[in-house]
Amino acid sequence: MTNPTPTVTLLTRAGCGMCSIALAQLETICGDFGLPVQTVDVDEAAATDPALRAEYGDRLPVVLLDGREHSYFDVDEPRLRADLSRFAGRERK
Repeated sequence: MTNPTPTVTLLTRAGCGMCSIALAQLETICGDFGLPVQTVDVDEAAATDPALRAEYGDRLPVVLLDGREHSYFDVDEPRLRADLSRFAGRERK
């Protein structure tokens, strides 16, 4: 049985400096696992999913792992690496 590939999504908005920093961090971390980083602009998404901006819009950037909130404001690198390692079926220290 193979492990499902996790999805890492960054919720962001235009002009968010902290979001740019978080994206750079996520690209490095996810690159180590061969994973892409998806980005969603909550303001653009509000046209079809206003609940997304209502829930997360005041805490950006927000990192979602498989659609569930993983961290916000700052990327929790040790925790994300540990969680991605579990998905990959290997331990990293």
